[in-house]
Amino acid sequence: MIETHAHIYDEAFAEDREEMLKRAFSAGISEIWMPNCNSETIEGMMDLATKYPNQCRPMMGLHPCYVKEDFEKELYIVEEWLNKDKFIAIGEIGMDLFWDKTFVKQQEEAFLTQCTLAKKHNLWIDIHCRNAFWETVALIEKNADSNLKGIFHCFTGTLEEAQKAIELGFLLGVGGVATFKNGGLDKVLPFIDLKHIVLETDAPYLAPVPYRGKRNEPVYLEIIAQKVGDLIGMEVKNVIRETTINAKNLF
Repeated sequence: MIETHAHIYDEAFAEDREEMLKRAFSAGISEIWMPNCNSETIEGMMDLATKYPNQCRPMMGLHPCYVKEDFEKELYIVEEWLNKDKFIAIGEIGMDLFWDKTFVKQQEEAFLTQCTLAKKHNLWIDIHCRNAFWETVALIEKNADSNLKGIFHCFTGTLEEAQKAIELGFLLGVGGVATFKNGGLDKVLPFIDLKHIVLETDAPYLAPVPYRGKRNEPVYLEIIAQKVGDLIGMEVKNVIRETTINAKNLF
């Protein structure tokens, strides 16, 4: 299995990070992809990338919730790192209009700048969009480029939104919300070809049932795979195989 989105450098794992990773690797997770948030998360992320170079693979980017007055300085740091180290993607980037709409214009500028960086460095993008799907789509189309690909991380949208993301050439990152009673993905996933889906946990957030409300971790990825299988009528081993292929095809 490939865990396509987990914040394993987060303070939530400070006391048992090594044990958490051992559980993940023992469960058959071959890679954990780590999205960056801002300049303060880089050190912890890169420490893990150095210690586990073939398993913990870093992205570089500025998360929309961390776009503030100093976003240009943050983007400069992102570009500095892209020029001196190896990353699998630009992420996580995007729009978030759920918590705070103070810096909407700055979020838009940061997203477009990072899309340009993705094309410059020949990397895919890992998209965070909360309460901002169509706003994010408009920005992607404004920056239209057939080479710009990636994942709509933590996809929880409608069937129409899923189809639009796929039309743009993106994969859908499916996580713990798929297991929630009112998560809504039961009305979407049965109508989406598995070739458009990858698996993620977004650990330490959004733990799947029966761990909902508790700390999430990558070892729960198989629970999500099982739920996807249940929803589309496929054995979990086939879900794992196909979504792993999808993830690898990003490269």
